[in-house]
Amino acid sequence: MNVLPVAKVVAEVDTGDTAWMLAATALVLLMTPALGLFYAGLVRSKNTLNTFMMCVAAIAIAMVTWALVGYSLAFDGDGSLIGGLGNFAMQGIDFTPREGTTIPHLVFFAFQATFCIITTALVSGAVVERMRFGAFLVFAALWSVLVYAVLAHWAFGGGWLIAGGTLDFAGGVPVEMGSGFSALAAALVVGARKDYGRQALLPHNAVYVLLGAGLLWFGWFGFNGGSGFSTGDASVLAFTNTLLTPACALITWFVLDLIRGRKVTAIGAATAIIVGCVLITPAGGFISPGWAMALGFLGALPCYAVIVWRPRTRVDETLDVLAAHGIAGFTGILFIGFVAQIGWNGVSDGLFYGNADQLWDQALAALAAPAYAFGMTYVLLRIIGAVMPLRASEHDEAVGMDVAYHGEEAYASGEGAILVAPDADGEALVADPG
Repeated sequence: MNVLPVAKVVAEVDTGDTAWMLAATALVLLMTPALGLFYAGLVRSKNTLNTFMMCVAAIAIAMVTWALVGYSLAFDGDGSLIGGLGNFAMQGIDFTPREGTTIPHLVFFAFQATFCIITTALVSGAVVERMRFGAFLVFAALWSVLVYAVLAHWAFGGGWLIAGGTLDFAGGVPVEMGSGFSALAAALVVGARKDYGRQALLPHNAVYVLLGAGLLWFGWFGFNGGSGFSTGDASVLAFTNTLLTPACALITWFVLDLIRGRKVTAIGAATAIIVGCVLITPAGGFISPGWAMALGFLGALPCYAVIVWRPRTRVDETLDVLAAHGIAGFTGILFIGFVAQIGWNGVSDGLFYGNADQLWDQALAALAAPAYAFGMTYVLLRIIGAVMPLRASEHDEAVGMDVAYHGEEAYASGEGAILVAPDADGEALVADPG
């Protein structure tokens, strides 16, 4: 056995950085089942399992596509639009440090895989309660390669955005805008639920939603804190900002809820946490804690406005992925252009500190990423729809996706039902909240 390469690895890999990145990778993986919990609480009870299963399926589908081709297209080479195939099927990914980092290439690969996984799962929020499960699996496989990997290359892997000066610390381009504007396209192609606009389609379990949001926030410390790829200043700054921005967004949401309806809602609070985490995702390592707080207070405003406006349209983008991720990611990317500072780990200053060019670089990303994500997703779903049906049948939609596609119920034997009244024999009559 040749032991020389091993000795070289020991000399170059930083064990502290590697330990943190292993923990961060596990935290980000936790975010996908947390998202499943968050999404499952927002749908009707008859679609609970199917909604969660879309997130579970994304773990398997996106992990395999990432290992085979997605990672290579995102990070191999420095082509303007797309990477190469030098890492196809994980070729060349080993214990040696990934270029520009002090962690093994395998750890870098695994960390980036968790980003692809959760982004693929995020898009499902636009089409839950009516998209066929098999069609979603096909879509997830193709989307993770044709949309996510491309945007990841543009922003992280040497593509034209990062080469041109765009700053994106942890995924405002491929994760947030990529999922949000893809969700809009998916909602338009798949169409609205049969009861949309005719009856209230309410969340069935606010506790699931709050618990899922809390776990997502917890995982986001790995998502943003790990994107510095070390235990250095960038990771510490992003970690701290990930605590501050969601808290400030939550306060703004409370105020807006009180103004609008005189009640602070649990669903609104959970949504605010997600919005705050998304807002700081692209900016985490580039702006000061003070500006991170301002981003939370101000950035929540357009997201709240879109969430209030969207139900008045015919666009049934079920779980508001566009507002919570697309608009929040768009806002965070632009915010960098105004307030980035060299003193806070920024590559360059923003407009407020004398550099108008940075705002232009950020605006370019804020235009290009949504356009590509929306356009490619729209075309991709049209092609899939020409080969196989995207929509569940009216019968399956009425019965519920849980029974139709998984043969199971989240609340068997009446669990989770709502008590209505006792019958003549004193037995409880119940109504399913779905």
